[in-house]
Amino acid sequence: DAFLPVDVCSARIRDSVLVIFILIISGVFWLHRLVKFIYNICCYWEIRSFYINALKMSMTDLPYFTWQEVQGRIIEIQKEHQICIHKKELTELDIYHRILRFKNYMVAMVNKSLLPVRFHLPLLGDTVFYTRGLKYNFELIFFWGPGSLFENEWSLKPEYKRGGNRLELADRLSSRILWIGIANLLLCPVILIWQILYAFFSYTEVIKREPGSLGARCWSLYGRFYLRHFNELDHELMSRLSKGYKASSKYMNCFMSPLLTVVAKNVAFFAGSILAVLIALTIYDEDVLAVEHVLSSITLLGICVTVCRSFIPDKHMVFCPEQLLKVILAHIHYMPDHWQGNVFILEELLSPVITPFILIFCLRRKSLEIIDFFRNFTVDVVGVGDTCSFAQMDVRQHGHPAWMSAGKTEASIYQQAEDGKTELSLMHFAITNPHWQPPRESTHFISLLKEKVHREAATGQQGIIAENPAFTSTHSLQSDSEPRSLIANFLMGPPSLASLLPRPDHPAVVAGRAMAGSGTDARTISSGSSAWEGQLTSMVLSEYASTEMSIHALYMHEMHKQQSRGEVSRHTWHRQESDESSESVNEDMEAARTFPRSSTFPTTSHQAGAAQQSGSQRRYSGTSDPVSGSFRAQRTPRMPMGGWSEENQMSRHHDPVPEEGSEDELPPHIHKV
Repeated sequence: DAFLPVDVCSARIRDSVLVIFILIISGVFWLHRLVKFIYNICCYWEIRSFYINALKMSMTDLPYFTWQEVQGRIIEIQKEHQICIHKKELTELDIYHRILRFKNYMVAMVNKSLLPVRFHLPLLGDTVFYTRGLKYNFELIFFWGPGSLFENEWSLKPEYKRGGNRLELADRLSSRILWIGIANLLLCPVILIWQILYAFFSYTEVIKREPGSLGARCWSLYGRFYLRHFNELDHELMSRLSKGYKASSKYMNCFMSPLLTVVAKNVAFFAGSILAVLIALTIYDEDVLAVEHVLSSITLLGICVTVCRSFIPDKHMVFCPEQLLKVILAHIHYMPDHWQGNVFILEELLSPVITPFILIFCLRRKSLEIIDFFRNFTVDVVGVGDTCSFAQMDVRQHGHPAWMSAGKTEASIYQQAEDGKTELSLMHFAITNPHWQPPRESTHFISLLKEKVHREAATGQQGIIAENPAFTSTHSLQSDSEPRSLIANFLMGPPSLASLLPRPDHPAVVAGRAMAGSGTDARTISSGSSAWEGQLTSMVLSEYASTEMSIHALYMHEMHKQQSRGEVSRHTWHRQESDESSESVNEDMEAARTFPRSSTFPTTSHQAGAAQQSGSQRRYSGTSDPVSGSFRAQRTPRMPMGGWSEENQMSRHHDPVPEEGSEDELPPHIHKV
């Protein structure tokens, strides 16, 4: 009864235009998946040949190799066969730059808030909307689409490296964004049906097998880019996020709405009652299933109960958000505003409708800032090509004084990476790739940070733990998901890693001792005499590196918090004395200022923000009210994100934005206060 004859079915299809349209879209969808599958097979075959012939790695042994070992083979092959003809030797950073060229640009643009993904909605407040469809359009416009900024996969077009015609390039980019937005708007019905079909084909089986996954939390796409370090591979990012997922879910559950919990409990009760009756009747008499819509009702009620349970917190859960926050920070290394999202399916379905308007009305207004960004933050690396300068992780060029880079950085506010991205990325890359030789300033920064962590950790172990950031950082790692002995061993020194291993003469112990003798350089040691020994060694060394990075990240955040707290207290003291003498206050504020603040750095009040900006630069021009004393920021139309005016623009490529100079040299929307 469920299947119609072929002639009747074809007649009904011919009579319905909507069915024909959906079938065409479905056919295109399956054809696209088939072509993509064949293309991926060809790419994977080339990769397989490279591993077998060039790197001399068999497919049976490949699962037991770590990425550091594969990377070491590539560096050795370069010395012997010159696979890169423009450079005699490749470094770890060169390999990362080749793999993550475009992703580093995207991470930098998210970090500098250049992409229009944050919106203030009337009822929902501040909202982040960043979907795969929007990301696809960004990459299409910037990197690989027709008329994009890059002429190939490794080189930015020469005209975008010069600043003389920046306004013309901005108009061209704005026009291109407009046409792509119009194309998205015209193709909206097709893309919408595509998204519905993709969601149906992708999630139907998952919902049937695991109905609870519909209400489960997952890392949002924006969160992945916000939390990603510069030069961090996909598997490294996924490893960090997976370790912090459990604590993040508990943290989010601490802030569940009581009203939503009550509603979910009642809906689950009523749906469960009806479901229990239907199941009981089915057990009593199986003919009940023959009744129309009984089976579908049981399925929908089961899904409803499962989804409602995801909104009900565990009654045995202990609410300690501050402790959970430190455990999360130990793994993800950043403090994002939007931790996770559980409505990503709805966002993806709405993406075809919302994306055209974001492109037309939001992204076009940032065309000049985008042009200036790619010109100012693109460097040509020999043997690699054009890369994002933030990915160099140079503390001197892009460090932030508020993140332990004071005195080591020459970056202006425009050049500084936000949220300690440069410092944390540098530390992560140095720990992950111990053989890499960073620049002199970066080497000094890493050595000084490690020395402070070990010194204060030793002080904490001796009992002086009251205001010790290292002890606070270490204490926050003591959770169920962390090996306690590994943390203690790290603070006491690498030789005690032997206590984690089976026996003293085990190869993993030898690896641990070798690592102790050379810092963490033995992390890239070859696998043991067997696959099991190699996996055990890699696991221990990987956990050691992860714990080392967690402790340093927590220490940096603690120091940043203390430094910010001290800055706020100093500015508060100046505000209290402002009634006596405004002139003396200005002098004191100038003397008390220790580092410039970006306009996006959080402050306690408008007055504090004004005090923090004294003697430094702002991104936005504005007018100050002499009566209220408040500062009202105004965006200058068609002004770049720290770029130069047209008549004062230098034509030389990669010119940094000077931090000090005359008023004429400053960008149009930056003024001295």
